Amino acid sequence: MISIAFAVLATLLSAAAWSQGKSAADGIAEYRKLLEDGNPAELFEAKGEDLWSRKRGPRNASLEACDLGKGPGVVKGAFVELPRFFADTGRVMDLETRLVHCMQSLQGFDAAAIAATPFGRGEMANVTALATWVASASRGLRFNLSQAHPEERRSYEIGKRTFFFRAGTHDFACATCHATDGKRIRLQDLPNLTRNPGDGVGFAAWPAYRVSNGEMWGMQLRLNDCYRQQRFPYPGFGSEVTVALATYMGVNARGAQSIAPAIKR
Repeated sequence: MISIAFAVLATLLSAAAWSQGKSAADGIAEYRKLLEDGNPAELFEAKGEDLWSRKRGPRNASLEACDLGKGPGVVKGAFVELPRFFADTGRVMDLETRLVHCMQSLQGFDAAAIAATPFGRGEMANVTALATWVASASRGLRFNLSQAHPEERRSYEIGKRTFFFRAGTHDFACATCHATDGKRIRLQDLPNLTRNPGDGVGFAAWPAYRVSNGEMWGMQLRLNDCYRQQRFPYPGFGSEVTVALATYMGVNARGAQSIAPAIKR
């Protein structure tokens, strides 16, 4: 019911904005502004912070020694530099896959079992909460993904090719919606993700709370749903293609200010 009420509010504000000569985007922006102080993402942040320090799993350990790229236990600033290459795994990892790695290596959880768990359930829900908290620690910082390692550059190129790859029953690609300026679907603006779309836009806004379904979405779920809309098969959680797409968008967003966790329609 809350989601329906928010959707109605968004529609009313958009109509009011139109009557005053403003764009629908202005109305949606006003609606989001009204909700900022009560963003339910704060609840997920609190849960994630608790999970980070709580001893759990077969090894009864916390995640406080987890290295997100800036040293064991360092959280602030890590989010805006991910995905990145990790020498201990020999591959490029995004925030969510790195958290699952730490849950396995430090706490003893089964990473494959977590990856196979549907979004929003069990330990996958905990991964989302953890990602929300980690992202919140870098709110206001600017994205600066590395391309120093060959694997980071390789990931970017794979992401770029994937972004423009057209297939499926509708011959869609990520680029169909997100490669030009001025596009929108219904009342939703579609940012151009082939370059820096601006502060808090696109990659710089996720994880985000989705008002329409009352759920917290990380980038892995965001990409999963994009594939659904393209009528592609669902990608596996933490697959190379999803991490590569995040690398491509993250590098393109260099210099953009993070507002994650944001609030979305």
